[in-house]
Parts: sequence; C-alpha cells; structure tokens
Amino acid sequence: MSAPKLLLVEDDTALAELLEYRFESEGYDVRVSPDGEDAMVLASEEPPDLVILDWMIEGISGIEVCRRLRRDKATAHVPIIMLTAREAEDDRVRGLETGADDYVTKPFSPRELLARVAAVLRRVRPALAGETIEAGDMKLDPVAHRVERRGRQLQIGPTEYRLIKFFMEHPRRVFSRSQLLDAVWGTGSEIEERTVDVHIRRLRKAIAVDNARDPIRTVRSAGYALEPV
Repeated sequence: MSAPKLLLVEDDTALAELLEYRFESEGYDVRVSPDGEDAMVLASEEPPDLVILDWMIEGISGIEVCRRLRRDKATAHVPIIMLTAREAEDDRVRGLETGADDYVTKPFSPRELLARVAAVLRRVRPALAGETIEAGDMKLDPVAHRVERRGRQLQIGPTEYRLIKFFMEHPRRVFSRSQLLDAVWGTGSEIEERTVDVHIRRLRKAIAVDNARDPIRTVRSAGYALEPV
C-alpha cells in the first residue's frame, strides 16, 4: 500500500526539517512548502492525503490557504491540521469554521502531531492505514479489495469498487458528479459526467442484497450521497 502523502506548509525552516524527518521516519511521503501560493500549486498538482498548515506563513496566510483548499474541488475533502501560536478560543473557532479538521497550538511535540495526523487519517481515510471500513451494513477491506454486505461478499467491478470506497470514506456527504469524477477517475479526466450515473446504477445493482434498502441517495440537482443502513 502506498505511503500517505502529506503536504507540510511551514516557514520555520528548523521546525519544517524536524517534522519532515519525523514523518518520513514513520513512513509518510512528505512535501514541504514555506509559502502559501506555492502550497496551493503543490496541492493542485497532486492532492495530498492530509495538509499540515501553519497559520502564519509567507505570502497568503494559512487561514486563507485553508479557505482556498476548501473551495477547490480537487482538495475540498483533504483533511487539514492547522499549526499556530494563537491560543485564543475565537482563533481556534475561526480555523475550524474555515475548514480545518484539527488544530494544534505551538509549542507542541512532534509525537503529539504524529498522533493527531494518524487519528485524523483513521477517521476520514481509514483505508490509508489498511483498516477495514464499515458503513452501516457494509464492510470494505482495502487490503483484500473485498466488499461485504450483511456478511455476503459482493461481486463488484473496479470502478464501482472505487466509488463505494470513496462513499464509505465520506458517509452522508453529498458529492456532485464532477466531484466524483475527480475523486474516482482522477482530476483532469475527460470522461463525461453522465458516465457517473451509469456506474452509480451498476453499483446499486452490485450492492443490492435481500430486501435491504438502497443506501445510495440521489440528491436532485446536487449529486449522490451514501446513507448507511
């Protein structure tokens, strides 16, 4: 399984080098940027699995980088942990409301940050850790590439597997067809959006067992969501 990809945005050279070393020692693939504009380019070129983002950085602020990452469909769902010397409750709330998934106040220990990153990845992308993903009556083993529903192994194609895996990693969240194209087929894909509907129909057929309710919800004029049952 490929190493989780981290984007570290930190303009304190000594701290950036320390964190890069610690995370790489733990098996992460780390890219480092001291600058907000450069970080946005790196994230757009190859969306990371998680962003560690300092609030006070060169160029645009960390809070603005967070806001722009959330607006970009390629990085809208990438988890973000913010690093900052700000301790005021209003600042923490502002960071979380802007889209950060967690908040670490300086000074902190690298061990604490490692634990926070691992916890966020387990919560939002459990497959990165090779852990079984469960959503309602469905279970997905990312190592064996096997999906079960109510104890029955499903016969599922590779594209439908990627779709259900993405849905199970983000239950109850509505995704547009274009967002699903980027997440499942890759950014820059020239596949038409209606192709998503075709694979959604195939997926629904593949996961239908007994008299179980269809967990894939169609949201009119918005897209699709997985509602675990």
